[in-house]
Formats: sequence, C-alpha cells, structure tokens
Amino acid sequence: MSAEAGGVPVLILKEGSTRSRGHNAQHANIMAAKIVAESVKSALGPKGMDKMLVDSLGDATITSDGRTILDEMDIQHPAAKMMVEVAKTQDDEVGDGTTTAVIVAGELLEKAEELIDKKIHPTVIIDGYRKAADKALKTLEKIAISVKSTDKDFLGKVAMTSLASKLVAGNQEQLAEIAVEAVLHVANKVGDEYRVDLDDIMVEKKSGESITGTKLIKGLVLDKEVVHSGMPKRVEKAKIALLESALEVKKTEFDAKINIERPEQMEHFLHEEENMLKEMVEKIVSTEANVVICQKGIDDMVQHFLARKGIFAVRRAKKSDMEKLAKATGGKAATNLDDFTKEDLGYAELVEERKIGDDKMTFIEGCKNPRSVAILIRGGTERIVDEAERSIHDALCVVRDVVQEPKIVAGGGAPEMEIASALGDYAKSLPGREQLVVQRFAEAMETVPLTLGENAGLDPIDILAELRARHKKGETWAGVDVLEGKVTDVKKIEVYDPLAVKKQIIKSATEAATMILKIDDVIASGKMKAPPGGPGGMPGGYGGMPPGY
Repeated sequence: MSAEAGGVPVLILKEGSTRSRGHNAQHANIMAAKIVAESVKSALGPKGMDKMLVDSLGDATITSDGRTILDEMDIQHPAAKMMVEVAKTQDDEVGDGTTTAVIVAGELLEKAEELIDKKIHPTVIIDGYRKAADKALKTLEKIAISVKSTDKDFLGKVAMTSLASKLVAGNQEQLAEIAVEAVLHVANKVGDEYRVDLDDIMVEKKSGESITGTKLIKGLVLDKEVVHSGMPKRVEKAKIALLESALEVKKTEFDAKINIERPEQMEHFLHEEENMLKEMVEKIVSTEANVVICQKGIDDMVQHFLARKGIFAVRRAKKSDMEKLAKATGGKAATNLDDFTKEDLGYAELVEERKIGDDKMTFIEGCKNPRSVAILIRGGTERIVDEAERSIHDALCVVRDVVQEPKIVAGGGAPEMEIASALGDYAKSLPGREQLVVQRFAEAMETVPLTLGENAGLDPIDILAELRARHKKGETWAGVDVLEGKVTDVKKIEVYDPLAVKKQIIKSATEAATMILKIDDVIASGKMKAPPGGPGGMPGGYGGMPPGY
C-alpha cells in the first residue's frame, strides 16, 4: 500500500500486502461466514445428513456434529475462522447446539447484507441486533418450563432429543439412560443448586460388539492390564495403593561412576539393588494393600516380588485417571513410598482384569465414594465408536445443563418461532431503521425450523406459513415434527432442549455476527517467501525471524 506525498509515493505496508475496505471487505467477510454456515446446514436435526471429512493423511471422520465438522475442515479465511469460534464457544459452554449457532450466525449476516445494500449503516444494524438479542433472551426466559434438577424423566427426554440427531439415534433410549445415571452420580449439591464436573465421568471406548454393549460402570475402567502373568486377575475387597512415583531404583541426577574391582563387589552391588527393591515391596505389603496402581514404571524384579505376595499391580496409569481413582476410592496418591501409610489406601469392592475385544482392561467397581463413574463405549467399527463418543459427550452436556439450570424448552424450532413472533411485535414499537433490523433478526431466527423442515424433505414455504399462523394464535410450542413430517405441538411429542443451550445460541450467534459486521477494512500482510538456499537454508532476518525483525 502506498500513499502520495507531494507526488512521491510513500510505502506504508510491506511489499505483497493487500487491503480491501468498505463494502468490498464486508461483502468478502460475510460471504466467507455464509459459506461456512451453508456447509453445516444439511447436518441439522434428526433427518440431517452426515459429513465425511478426510484429513491430509487419509483418515476419515464421519459425523454430524457441528464443532467436529468445522474443526476438521481446516478453514483458512479469517472471517470464516470466527464461525469456527462460534461452534467452539457453544461446545465449551453448553456442549450442544453447535450447528444451530453457526446456522443462525450465518443467517444474521445474510440479513445484515440485505440491509447494508439498502444503505443502512452497519452500526445501526449492530445496535438493532443487540436489542433484538436482549428481547429474544427475555422471551426464552418467559416461555421456559421449570423442572426438578433430579427429575430423571425430563433429563432422559432432553438427552434423547440431543441423541436423536446423531448416528446413534437407534440406541438413544439406552444411551440417554446411561448419560442421566452418570451425571446424577457425580452431581454435587452446593446450597440449593447442583454442580456437575464432567471430568468426573471417564469415557473409555473399545471397538467390537455393538453400541448396545455400551455400559455405565459405577467405578472406573483403566485401559491397562496386570503387569505380571503370576498376579491374580481378580481381587475382591481391594485395598488400593495409588503411587505417583516409580517402583524402580532411582537413577542418579548426575553422571556417576562406580569402580568395581572384584567379582564379589559386583555381587554385593546387585544384591544391594535387589534389597532396595525388596524393601519397596515390603513397605507396600506392610500397609496391607492388595492392589497397586502406579503412575510410572514398575521394575521387573518388583513385579516378581509383588506377584509372589499375590498383589494385583498396574503401571503407567494416566495422571487424570489417578485423580479420578483418588476421588472414587477415597485413597491418597503418594509421591513418596516412605511416607505412605495404611490410611492412604483406597477401597473398592472389586478390581478385575477383563478381556474387552482384543485388549485387556482393568475394572474397578463398587468404590467407597463413587464420585467418579465410567462409561465404556462399544461399537461395530472405529468410526462408530468415535461418533458414539461425540454423541454421548453432547448428551452428558445437555443433562448437566438442566441439572445446573433446571429449565427446559420444547425443540423442533418452536422457541425460535416464538422469538420471531415476539420480535415481530417488538419491532413495531421501534422507530425507523431499527424496526427493519429487528424484523430481519426475527426472520433469521425462523431459519431453524425452516432448515429442520428442509432436511426432512418438507416444503419450507408451507411449514413457515403454518408455523407463523399458529404462533400468532398463541400456540407457543408449535414446531416441526420431522419424523411425522408435519407441524405439531412439540411439547406433546416430548422433544425438549435445555434453556441454557438456546440462550447460548443467541448470545454466540449475535456476538459473532456483530463482530464480523464491524469490520470495514481488511489489511493482510504478504506471505513469507521460502528461505533461499533450499531446505537447509535459514530464512532471512535474525535467528529464523522474518526480515525486518
């Protein structure tokens, strides 16, 4: 970019930089965001299609999960990356509704572009959108149905709604029940409210059997086997020692040399090493532990001694698993064996090694304080198991959302239509251009039932006309029943979503749309040139930095 100063061109930006401004910049950004929204649109709802995403190594992922689709797409355009952020925020906050959030954001931008073409300034659009979003959130609060945090019936229905649009929809009842059981197991009452930490739910997956083999274990599962073939494979009334340090002779931190001159000195040295390892085992035996779970390695000699004492041992357990084990068994993880006492032991009714598929896994069941639980996911192929894991994650999240904020709304696009109807009335009370903006926001909300209908092969115009008429008559829960292919009272068919998910969709989509609309100038620096001198050459500049640093 250059500017003329007294007839002399002055270079301001680095060579190769590009700049687009005004309407061109807005149009390019909106177009990029719309294309991203368009790419996930067909994945919405129970009749949505799946996407197959193939990475540079040829590995395929088959999913209808909005966040996963966008993560795997390797998007380059900066405005399009903001749409990926929308899905990420939605997933991190509430765990579901990622596809809807992206579609609504795309639609808000499309409506905004129509308004910009009518010479309405982006700032006016942004203010109008914010007012409309506030009104939309108030409308949701007004129509929300309050439920009990521990009402298994409603929690199950919310989980089933989340699972209905996934590949595992055929097993939605069984998986919803598992999700509800797991969340209620780890829910913690603080005052009048419940808190749920999903990290307390361990999800392990093994391909083999079918999805019906998925089960909840009131304990934990470690993807590990017993370290020595001479050890017991099953221990009842297990007293568990959790060790974070290695059961090996410590290597010195510094270089050390030992001079050995006579064979008996060598014998003495080896004997001493063996005694140190024996002492470690004696220390464990003295605490009456009959199960050892070690975060690091276990020496072969120690394995042999433990096996002789009939102790079940597992090595190289993950740090996160050790934390879950400490919670569930009531044990304390010891960093130093010398300070380990009987009081630090954890307890479980049963510790057993079982063969699952081709692998052996360790099951720890009947824990003293089952604050941690595990879900073992099975499925016919690796792809199905991966998608089942994503689906169960969403189900766990929506159940957690309702446990923490016990309010729900019906699905099927009914709340979005109710918002659109409320905003239509609200727009009439606003002056001039803001009225147009709020009306456009209302139209953007209608895209949810519209897309649900389209994906189910229904006529979108008929669906929209009927929904508008029924909401005008005061039918709050009129929505699209995609399985029957008609407009119905969605509350009667018991399709429910958490209020938290719907609120987050509006917040995420509005923020992303207003952020993209605010940009009127895109300045992109030129790509770095390849370093001279082939692969071995260093790039120009200092220490591998681009020139100019």
